[in-house]
Amino acid sequence: MDDNPKPVCVMDASGSLGQTLVQKLLNQGYTVHAASSKQSGLNGLKNISGENTRLKLFRSDPFDYQSIVDAMKGCYGLFYMFEASQDQSTYDDLMVEVEVRAAQNVIEACAHIDTMERIVFTSSVTAVVWKENRKSTPVFDERDWSEPNFCRKYKLWHALAKTLSERTAWALAMDRDIDMVSVNAGLVTGPGLSASSPYLKGTPEMYEDGVLVTVDVDFLADTHIAVYETPCAFGRYLCFNHTVCRPEDAVKLAHLLAPSAPCPPATASDELEAKQQRIQNKKLNRIMVEFAQGTHLEMYE
Repeated sequence: MDDNPKPVCVMDASGSLGQTLVQKLLNQGYTVHAASSKQSGLNGLKNISGENTRLKLFRSDPFDYQSIVDAMKGCYGLFYMFEASQDQSTYDDLMVEVEVRAAQNVIEACAHIDTMERIVFTSSVTAVVWKENRKSTPVFDERDWSEPNFCRKYKLWHALAKTLSERTAWALAMDRDIDMVSVNAGLVTGPGLSASSPYLKGTPEMYEDGVLVTVDVDFLADTHIAVYETPCAFGRYLCFNHTVCRPEDAVKLAHLLAPSAPCPPATASDELEAKQQRIQNKKLNRIMVEFAQGTHLEMYE
């Protein structure tokens, strides 16, 4: 880690992950260009910007190419995430098109930023676990992809959006010779989480398949910084720090999603069976251990 790390851009900085990441990057000495299409999101960052001259705020529309370029100008890294409304009813096939086009515009703009060195693209575990013959997959990891036709068939719009936008980003990054790493996050627990999260469609099936996983927003932000700062980081990284495979875990998650709801009776978990975990993130774990020990840069010194 340099004493004066090069400027980076966080887009979209208005969500819980974006705001957490901005604060952590500032704490580590980065100059941060925080970009958001939502004025309300930028307003939430103004308190930080008032105290820290290394935070620069940008109103950036993912469909306004020039605003994207303006936000990234002079930056050496981009942390890109697309956070739609938590309202399940607004996540439909139209949202899929919106998310794919936004990813395409942002990656294309990156190719024209001379200083850009690496992109960290935030995707989802839902871009990994949904396919027709998923029962025959012993263990899911970063090599697996959700199948678009399966997602369309069952209206898994969040999974389809994340799958197609990530595939679009990878295709463009390889074509434009851009260094990109993706972080495929589990259900993000933290501010704003609710039972209407579009990630949760198909939750019973994810539990049954042993692939229902969550990640707290602090760990997710740390993961983004770790893969950004580790020169040998490559490809995709599944990111989660909790698996929901036991009935008591499912009950805890239900309470987390609806904390004001009455506590379920002790027998509520009796209808569920414990499931074997069928998803792993060993690739990320190796990076995080090396990062925590400060050995992620040794071979490059």
